[in-house]
Amino acid sequence: MKTVLEARDLSVERSGKRVLDGVSFSVTEGEVFALLGGNGAGKSTTLLTFLGFLPPVSGLVQVNGKAPAEDIAAARRAIAYLPEAATLYGHLTARENLRYFLSLARMRPQAEPIEAALDQVSLQPDARGRQLSSYSKGMRQKVAIALALLREAPILLLDEPTSGLDPVAIDEFHGLIRLLAGAGRSVLMVTHDVYGACQVAGRIGLLRHGQMVGSFTAPAGGRIETEAVHAAFAGRVPA
Repeated sequence: MKTVLEARDLSVERSGKRVLDGVSFSVTEGEVFALLGGNGAGKSTTLLTFLGFLPPVSGLVQVNGKAPAEDIAAARRAIAYLPEAATLYGHLTARENLRYFLSLARMRPQAEPIEAALDQVSLQPDARGRQLSSYSKGMRQKVAIALALLREAPILLLDEPTSGLDPVAIDEFHGLIRLLAGAGRSVLMVTHDVYGACQVAGRIGLLRHGQMVGSFTAPAGGRIETEAVHAAFAGRVPA
């Protein structure tokens, strides 16, 4: 399997403070990798480094085999980034948001692929012409994922994607991520949700105070055991 994201002995500083310290992991094509950790563990910093916003002080970070700094435009074309609170316009409809943001990327998709993307994320047809100010957070997340689909970016970076969602919306989101991975998309998800990480990820890296302290891999045809990860996350057992 081709490696699409790699961090090797990665160390990053912010405001003179070491936030990541010797972190190593990789993500391959069609894989969902969850970086699990509490607040301040360095999860979001990791994503910003892959996007080229933060330079390493040592080690390396690569997107499709190249450091983002070598070709920042190519790195960002390959990535769709979904922050915890997606920046969409409340006074526009779902369709209008998609057309606007795609125009910024110099893309002008027709109505049919837009509707197909909204179908894929299960946004109800009667909601698509309403302003996003009337949407729940889960519905807004669906529009943001539809945008990523239309951009056809092969790599998704997700920052606490299920924060604030209700249980039904979380299950729908996890199902969508599994479908995307099955279609060959690569997903790096950072989260503090142990259960969610175990439900959707094939591998989990446990990040604590900027260091990778443990890793877990799903058995063939199964899922990572939630209790084992929770015990390590809580520090009850060694990771």
